[in-house]
Amino acid sequence: MADDLLRYRSQFPILERSTYLISNSLGAMPQGVYEAVKGYADTWATRGVRAWEERWWMLAAQVGDEIGTLMNAAPGSVSTHQNVTTCQAVVASCFDFSGKRNKVVYSDLNFPSVMYFWEAQRAYGARVHMVKTDDGITVSTDRLLDAIDEQTLLVPVSHVIFRSAYIQDAKAIVEKAHRVGAQVVLDTFQSLGTVPVDVQALDVDFTCGGVLKWLCGGPGVAYLYVRPDLGKKLQPKFTGWFAHQNPFGFEIGPTRYGEPPFRFMNGTSHIPALEAARPGLKIIAEVGIERIREKSKRQTFRLIELASERGWRVNSPRHPDQRGGTVSIEMPDAEEVCRELLKRDILVDYRPQAGVRMAPHFYNQDEELETAIAAVDEILKERSVTTK
Repeated sequence: MADDLLRYRSQFPILERSTYLISNSLGAMPQGVYEAVKGYADTWATRGVRAWEERWWMLAAQVGDEIGTLMNAAPGSVSTHQNVTTCQAVVASCFDFSGKRNKVVYSDLNFPSVMYFWEAQRAYGARVHMVKTDDGITVSTDRLLDAIDEQTLLVPVSHVIFRSAYIQDAKAIVEKAHRVGAQVVLDTFQSLGTVPVDVQALDVDFTCGGVLKWLCGGPGVAYLYVRPDLGKKLQPKFTGWFAHQNPFGFEIGPTRYGEPPFRFMNGTSHIPALEAARPGLKIIAEVGIERIREKSKRQTFRLIELASERGWRVNSPRHPDQRGGTVSIEMPDAEEVCRELLKRDILVDYRPQAGVRMAPHFYNQDEELETAIAAVDEILKERSVTTK
């Protein structure tokens, strides 16, 4: 069938020499990154310290706004950081865990780095409540909502689960949290870029994620959305000179907070990574996440069909409205199969309790799905002969 999105395929060099089904881990690099990084180097080489005034100082906020347009965030509401753990640390630093409202509710299917961070907050008085999965694929929405009560302060949850691609009911979570006076930190790392996100429609308090996966932006840039009314009054304790009202005054003593998005930044921003992120963001905005989502539903459904035909367990939701951009397949000897696929330039990954994760993006051809599964067949046949 005709696929208009494949006209962007030529902008991603790695697609010429590999079957790239790993955008849930690292998006393919756009050709434009070469020029973007060269532009950074040229600016440094020719403008020197003047680059801060002429371009670099505002770059973090500009990239934040570019990310913000993809999730319907108001201008000036998205700050940029190095990673999601840092984003969540900034959020946590806005709150006090010493009072009665000190409960943090999340699920055991959160990404481990985030989980490690919130568990560490127990030392500061946080009372952490982990909602456990029954099947390793989904989180019971009812159980999660029941755990959010009048003593809950924050609810840091993933929009799309990294292991299974299960889409959580963010709207219901936000509504319950607000009803009892709690606030939600929504991790959209595995959704933004392949699943539509509208932070204003959700009325979510905080949203964070990174650009290196579905946004094809590379490592080193994460984003933190703070709802504008909160952004005017919260005072993060994880702060730095970028957040100061008058950073070049070099004042002694406590900070005077500037306006968002700088209010939620801290130390000097990561200029090379910000420059490298822009070509991917531009392409995603041009393609349109709604169109990406429709193609993703079709291609992930085909992967599920191919796996089911072979009797392999699928550790992702079968209903398209509950499934993000990844299909996790528990074929025999999954970890070893993954290693063999990588040797054949079929790029996928393996995760415990998930299996081999395959994640087609808008630039993938339908034929590549068949190629990957046929390669698994061949690998399993070879292993069977070898072990006899």
